Amino acid sequence: MTPECYLFKDPRMDPQTLIREAEKMNEEVLREQILIKKIKALPLDKFAEVEDFVDFLHQRDEENRLKKAAARLSEKAFQEVWDNPEDADYDRL
Repeated sequence: MTPECYLFKDPRMDPQTLIREAEKMNEEVLREQILIKKIKALPLDKFAEVEDFVDFLHQRDEENRLKKAAARLSEKAFQEVWDNPEDADYDRL
C-alpha cells in the first residue's frame, strides 16, 4: 500500500488537510524524480562523486545528531555550575 493510501484511510483528517498532505507528497515525488533525472544525466564517472557527497551529507547529519544528544545529556551534569546565584546576573542579560 502506498503512503498516499494511508492518508485517505485516516478518518481524523479533514478534507483540506488531506488535500495539503497529498499536494506535499506530490511535490516531494516530483522533486525526487527531477533529482533522479539530473543524476541519470551525469556521465558515469560522476556517479561516485554523487555517492560520496550523499554519504558525506548522511555522516554530517549523524554527527550533528550525536553532538546534540551529547549536549542534552551533559546539561544535567552542568546544571549546578550554570545555575548558581553568582551567575544569576548573566542569566538576565
